[in-house]
This record gives sequence, structure tokens and C-alpha cells, in this order.
Amino acid sequence: MSTKTTGRAVRRERAEAVMAQQRRAERRMRLIIWGAVLTTLAGIVTAMLLTSKPQSSTDVRSATDFALTDTSGAKHTLAGHRGENLLLYFSEGAGCQSCLVQMGEIEKRAEAFAAEDVTVLPIVMNTREQILADMEINGVTTPFLLDDGTVSDAYGTLGKGMHAGLPGHSFVLIDKTGQQLWYGEYPSMWLDPGELLDEVRTRLAA
Repeated sequence: MSTKTTGRAVRRERAEAVMAQQRRAERRMRLIIWGAVLTTLAGIVTAMLLTSKPQSSTDVRSATDFALTDTSGAKHTLAGHRGENLLLYFSEGAGCQSCLVQMGEIEKRAEAFAAEDVTVLPIVMNTREQILADMEINGVTTPFLLDDGTVSDAYGTLGKGMHAGLPGHSFVLIDKTGQQLWYGEYPSMWLDPGELLDEVRTRLAA
């Protein structure tokens, strides 16, 4: 074999070795990148699971008074509902399909809530026209109380959902004497109405 041929073979071997080394380095880099991606995704999923967990409080306290007008023009105050058990339902309202579906499903159990002497008052930070449009689309008939944010803030519901300036998916149970018995926050934007009714019965019976 000539010296020239031998030189070409050596250069080819060196080039192949360099290419093999580069391929190994690229594989290591891809593994590192995928590892970082999977770690990030796992962190995001964990954070989502943690933040979507329901939060609940059974600290008994005097409920904050309120004065709100509903979509039918009726005025509501805490004092005006004295002698009734109240379930306040705060939500993002218009534009939140699950919020309206939740209210629609609660309506289907109206007799069961009435049997517990519970009046359900849904509260939103929308204009009358905004929420009426969504009510009609979803077949919801219960009047919504219209809040400028004062009541939602007083009950600690703001920023608990997807928007900092709007209520989360929250329930507040107030007994006939005006005592707040239970607060429930549901970031998943849903609480099975049967479970809600069980929660109400449990708190009222405590």
C-alpha cells in the first residue's frame, strides 16, 4: 500500500472517529434536553394538580353584609334574607361555560335545596346584559346578583380562579342567623351538585 493511500485511510479513520464523537455528544445533548423538558412538564403538571385542589374553610364567623340587585331588578341584602339559609355562588360568570352549567345543574336540584330551606344566590361581576345572554344560551333562569367587586372581595373570592380581578368558583354557606358556616373554593370550575348538597346538609347539621 502506498504512503498516499495509507494517509487517506488514516485521515478517514480520524474523520470517522470525530464524527462518531460528535454523534455521541449530540445524543447526550438530546437526552439532557429531553430530561429538562420532562422535568419541566412534570413540574407544571404537579403545580396544576396542586392549584386545582379544592380549598375549604369551616371557620364560623359573622357573614359580611351586602346589598346587590339581581338581573330581574330585585334587591338583596343579608338582613333581608335573615331566617333563610343562604348559599352564595361566586363565579367568573359570562364567558365561563362551566360556571353557567354549574348553576344549571344546581337549578335541577332546586326542590332538594328548598327542602333544606336553602336559597341559592349566584353572584357575578358582569353587566346585566352580559350575564343574561349567557343565561339564555344555557337555559339558566335563576337571577344573578350583579356585583362591582365589593362583595366578591369581601368574601375573599377574587383572584382564586383564572383571572386576578374576578371571583373564582366559590361557595359560601350562611345560616339563618347570618353566620358563615362554610367556604369552598373549586379551581377545577366544577362541584358535583349532589356533593354540594351533601356539604350543605353536613354544615347545617353541625
